[in-house]
Amino acid sequence: MPLDLPLDLATLPQPVQRVLGAAAPPPLRLMAARGAAPGLRPEQIVTVVALLARGELPHVEPTAKEAAEATLAKLPPPVLQGALSSPELPGAVIDLLTRLYVGDAATLERLITHPKVAIATIERLAATGTEAVSELIAVNEERLLASPTIIERLYMNKATRMSTADRILDLAVRNGKQLNLPAFKEAAEAIVEELITAPDAGPTPDDVLFREVQDAAAALDAQAQELVEVDDEGNEVVAEKALPLEQRIRNMTVSQKVRTAMLGTASARALLVRDKNRTVAAAVIRSPLLQENEVAGFAASRAVSDDVLRLIGSTGDWTKSHTIKFALVGNPKTPVSIAVRLLGHLRADELKKLAKSKNVSAQISKLAKQELAKKQPGG
Repeated sequence: MPLDLPLDLATLPQPVQRVLGAAAPPPLRLMAARGAAPGLRPEQIVTVVALLARGELPHVEPTAKEAAEATLAKLPPPVLQGALSSPELPGAVIDLLTRLYVGDAATLERLITHPKVAIATIERLAATGTEAVSELIAVNEERLLASPTIIERLYMNKATRMSTADRILDLAVRNGKQLNLPAFKEAAEAIVEELITAPDAGPTPDDVLFREVQDAAAALDAQAQELVEVDDEGNEVVAEKALPLEQRIRNMTVSQKVRTAMLGTASARALLVRDKNRTVAAAVIRSPLLQENEVAGFAASRAVSDDVLRLIGSTGDWTKSHTIKFALVGNPKTPVSIAVRLLGHLRADELKKLAKSKNVSAQISKLAKQELAKKQPGG
């Protein structure tokens, strides 16, 4: 398995090249693979072991590769600490070590703060790291502003604290950074309304609430039941089992709701899309996790705003679905301009239903009859 980041052997110090070169005696390579290489500094030893272990060099003996793999998995503490203290440790080796020492918080912190750590490494860790890793990355505001992709990855990482996500988003907005987030416009609008404080020593009440919503929504998802019901008067209401989740969502800030809309589960989205705040509801439709069956349900719902329906009807990926097109045209809350544009794409049996429906406007009913006449023989 090769190194994930490139490392040119020709750029390495001469002592390293001599050990790794094809002319080096196999016993010397085997000894180096075991972490014992006279004359090499700790960072050079780790570099040699990494290259031997990852099969970068075709002339390396299998025994040396196997020995290096074992050494790399458990580097001697003096060698590892010496390597981490050196400013000459290559970025490709640092990247590899972050993967191997992902469970070692102290070592990972030194790797993340190493002067040679690659931006690509930080971006990967920002997207996949634990809460502790996210906190380590988020404190370097200079690096965040220089590489906004790190902010994007942290924000979309569910392990990142809500308070941290708010703080780094606020940092980006205040410094005029345009982020490639699914609902950046909505998130930015929400964040300017809230006071963002410096990071503290631990989770805030907002962080706790954000996690509670994620857990409660995931539990409802696991039950695979509808969260919205129709009462005796034909109105859509939240099902009793979803009321605790709805209450927690009500207690969230707009910024929390927007991030939950983007990262949360289907159960959370089913409630957030009904939010009276247009920014929150729009963020649901922009979620990268949103599925077609959810959108079809939203398109047919009379509890969502016309803004949500307009956004669905203006999104090409969603209006490719025939089910969604029919749901939008049949929903009396759908803006007329959207419904009229989609009407011509419906089948004759669907047009017939709309022509007879008492739930659509007279204009849509009339246009459905006209479209139906065109599709019939002689029309």
